[in-house]
Amino acid sequence: MIKKRVRATVHGAISIVNALATCSGSALGISLSVTAEADLRTREGIRSQTVNEKLIRNIVYNTIPKEILAENSVYISVESEIPMGFGLKSSSAVSDAVALACSKLVKEDIEDYVVLDRAVLASLDAGVTITGAYDDSSACYFGGFVVTNNRTHEIIHHQEAPPNLYAIIFIPKATRRGNMSKVDSMSDLFGAAFKFATAGEYWKAMNLNGMLLSTSLSAEYEPVLKAIQGGALAASISGNGPAIAAVSNEENIEDIKAAFAKFNGSVIVSKINNEKATAETLVG
Repeated sequence: MIKKRVRATVHGAISIVNALATCSGSALGISLSVTAEADLRTREGIRSQTVNEKLIRNIVYNTIPKEILAENSVYISVESEIPMGFGLKSSSAVSDAVALACSKLVKEDIEDYVVLDRAVLASLDAGVTITGAYDDSSACYFGGFVVTNNRTHEIIHHQEAPPNLYAIIFIPKATRRGNMSKVDSMSDLFGAAFKFATAGEYWKAMNLNGMLLSTSLSAEYEPVLKAIQGGALAASISGNGPAIAAVSNEENIEDIKAAFAKFNGSVIVSKINNEKATAETLVG
């Protein structure tokens, strides 16, 4: 018999500045969403309907008190609109959503930064992130622009994005992700991109990030350049790739889609998101 059921919704994000080189990064929320449901039941054990059992178990054990787990089971299910493995922060969004749902199971008043810390630490332990991805998790959880120190789990700056912006996302047919081993050699330049972000110069930061990542990953820069020439405010490889994200006003969406259509892949259009993650208790 179900004692309590919670549904949490968290959105995805795209990179402004990759945090791998400096452990400081920036990201921007998008409207593609992840929904996690957590059921507390009257028998022992943890069951989940997800792609990463270790990640889910880490979150459950670090969120729900041992005495509750000793007498109840937790069933986790996740549904996601975010393509996985393309640099669109799917793992961060899933971690946030499960941590938020589990937190709401045991406590009505949610402490946002506690939820974030649990999600990030579980992601590190499960090996789904290198830096802890505090920038990604924060952008997914709070929406808008975030600038973070991933080492200290500090949000340096957070602000809403203009509501009329869209992310036009190119998903290459070739799904190979980049080798990030060369990124450290460009840490000074990634640091310069981060300084742009801390100053609120997000488009300069994202464009510089795009050039640096394309170079360090030996990835094709032409799709990024064509998106900018098509009217994007900024464009970059997102995360470790291979997806390329361009940010634009609505009037330039079709031109950017046409620019991406010259390359082998598909395109997703998602409105920029400023909404914070939500959780609700369900009946039955």
